[in-house]
Amino acid sequence: MARAWVFGDDLDTDQMVPGRYAPFMVGQDKFHTYAFCDARPGFAKEVRPGDILVGGENFGCGSSREYAVAALKKLGVGAVVAKSFARIFFRNCINLGIPVIESADAVQIVRDGDDVTLDVAAGLLRAPGGTAILRPLAAFAQEILTAGGVVAYLREHGDFPRV
Repeated sequence: MARAWVFGDDLDTDQMVPGRYAPFMVGQDKFHTYAFCDARPGFAKEVRPGDILVGGENFGCGSSREYAVAALKKLGVGAVVAKSFARIFFRNCINLGIPVIESADAVQIVRDGDDVTLDVAAGLLRAPGGTAILRPLAAFAQEILTAGGVVAYLREHGDFPRV
């Protein structure tokens, strides 16, 4: 089980980690502690590894800050389920190994703080309010996630030099 954090439509990456807390401003060791500091104060301290973010349309829009996704990864966010995603945010999540899955109905049945179960293989998100159907990920995106992100995927397939 994971806890759900519910957001609305058009959640932009500057709400996830405001620019004033970019890694080059506060350091690689601290930037993630400012996740949702204005939009959801306390998020970074309360989120638990495996928790799931649930949102409406256009999740991750805006300036497409990759460090916003990196902050979610550092905090252990297990997945993001939303009606739709901004394309660059979607790809940044896949590249860093965070499952991002579309669902037309998840935001209607999941409430903030619900205990939820994400079953990607079955294509379901189960919550006290019901079960949401998930749109399957493309096979290649699933392969990248299974490897742990794009760098791990490329290393595994011999297409990336080891550093």
